[in-house]
Amino acid sequence: MTKGSPISPSLMANKAPAKAGDTVRTKDVAASVSSTVDAVNPVQGPNTIVPPTEMTGSQAVVRSLEELGVTDVFGLPGGAILPTYDPLMDSTRINHILVRHEQGAGHAAQGYAMVTGKAGVCIATSGPGATNLVTPIADAHMDSVPMVAITGQVSSAVIGSDAFQEADIVGITMPITKHSYLVTKAADIPRVLAEAFYIATTGRPGPVLVDITKDAQQATTMFSWPPRIDIPGYRTVVRGHSKQVREAARLIAAAKRPVFYVGGGVVKAHAAAELRELAELVGAPVTTTLMARGVFPDSHPQHVGMPGMHGSVTAVTALQQADLLITLGARFDDRVTGVLSTFAPEAKVIHADIDPAEISKNRAADVPIVGSVKEIIPELTEACRELFAAEGAPELEEWWAMLDKLRQTYPLGFTEPEDGLMAPQRVIQRIGELTGPEGVYVAGVGQHQMWSAQFIKYERPHAWLNSGGLGTMGYSVPAAMGAKVGNPDRVVWAIDGDGCFQMTNQELATCTLNNIPIKVAVINNSSLGMVRQWQTLFYDGRYSNTDLHTGHETVRVPDFVKLADAYGCVGLRCERAEDIDATIRKALEINDRPVVIDFVVSPNAMVWPMVPAGVSNDDIQIARGMTPAWEEED
Repeated sequence: MTKGSPISPSLMANKAPAKAGDTVRTKDVAASVSSTVDAVNPVQGPNTIVPPTEMTGSQAVVRSLEELGVTDVFGLPGGAILPTYDPLMDSTRINHILVRHEQGAGHAAQGYAMVTGKAGVCIATSGPGATNLVTPIADAHMDSVPMVAITGQVSSAVIGSDAFQEADIVGITMPITKHSYLVTKAADIPRVLAEAFYIATTGRPGPVLVDITKDAQQATTMFSWPPRIDIPGYRTVVRGHSKQVREAARLIAAAKRPVFYVGGGVVKAHAAAELRELAELVGAPVTTTLMARGVFPDSHPQHVGMPGMHGSVTAVTALQQADLLITLGARFDDRVTGVLSTFAPEAKVIHADIDPAEISKNRAADVPIVGSVKEIIPELTEACRELFAAEGAPELEEWWAMLDKLRQTYPLGFTEPEDGLMAPQRVIQRIGELTGPEGVYVAGVGQHQMWSAQFIKYERPHAWLNSGGLGTMGYSVPAAMGAKVGNPDRVVWAIDGDGCFQMTNQELATCTLNNIPIKVAVINNSSLGMVRQWQTLFYDGRYSNTDLHTGHETVRVPDFVKLADAYGCVGLRCERAEDIDATIRKALEINDRPVVIDFVVSPNAMVWPMVPAGVSNDDIQIARGMTPAWEEED
């Protein structure tokens, strides 16, 4: 194993673009970077002065976490991390939550981070304990979630000998972390942990792994706080280059069909208020990606919906016909762009992102701006305000007339299933309406994820959590558990599919025993729903290995109501549309234990609209074999 060195985002600015025919103009990317860098204190927490004190490495781990301000951790002990679990038992400042599987610890740390803005923390032992964290670490990496994973490792003397429960977790996780550390000396523990939290939460957030050998945990050291840290090459740019900001304002002022393309980076930067001020000043339509739902209110008249494969017709069309994309904290991923070469063909691109590696990676930016959107958006707002005062604001009446007609003609909706079973869209819509915008909604992956993004109205950031980049089945229940720990006063729903739910439902035991009263809505269509939808559309209805036998007129293995009861939860079942509201209200009234509702829904319901993989967004379908009548919009 090697310790490596922290990777600076600035070192990756010259990465070649993926789009054929595009060239990254290195001078443009360089020009987009301001000389102003992140100047925050690298050591987090209250920075209490702790004089040199003798303790073990394990005690140093616990004390470091305390001084960093950590109050909640999720973990599962084992041999190589056991020395650290002993002093953890004595901590009065850290609440440790014992999970039933290490993957649950990782997703719980993600959920906690998503609602609090702080780094989530998970702990596991070596070997299989550590490798069970790989999926949530990869998930956090894809979705830019700040997380610190602490793992035990076999003693340094036997590393490389295939010792019992040895795995090179540093090597395994190098591609899916911002940085991975191997600690072999007790004296290094305070510095490494301070660095890990700083790296995880600054710049583009992400996971950091700290692997600590057993002998480092057991050795004696002199602990003092705060440690002195220096990370050569890691400098996160915060403020955008003023010249680029002014150029962006000029493009906005000249645009006839501008669109805000808002990604999850705006959520991570806590820049919802700044975004709203800019959007209202410009008056352009706003699209929020799957990862950005809620950062701009759904009820706002400028919000035209979610773009992408299952986005609204209005949002998808707005991007396709735009002459300017005001891209903030988004990454032009394939689920939004469809066939990249056909995406927004007439649009110039303003691209603001804290990670220079994203600039022109997929789509060449005409005006790249590297920095935090928390700082860039107000700068852009002021530049636009000055320009509009001098030259007038853009006239967008014709643009809005077209988009408003699209909104009226192609609103999001659904049809009742012909088999007489409940429409899953209605179930999810009523969960959102009866719970309200102050709730937290955590989806698994698949059809129910898309319906949750479509049919729940999000009015605030941090209300919507999902696995967007990696698409991890099993994310919902443990992430909801972590979100409830981070936001104990909010109603937290895990909206899961019957397939996803069976991957991590053991964490219901964790919820029951730790008084974490989440509410779980199992959207039970008795199948792997999204896979079944693709089999219906593209494989002639050949349902190979997608029937799970959990729903209507099946053997119901498992019976989710009985399973909930076995875990000490309240188990409910709803099979009729007329019972949906009463069942949800009953769940909302129960706050002393978790609630699991088995919503038995139709397996034939599909997610629409849809842009099939491998085609242009222009070919969006509003139902099977039905595309919008574009000629009517001319």
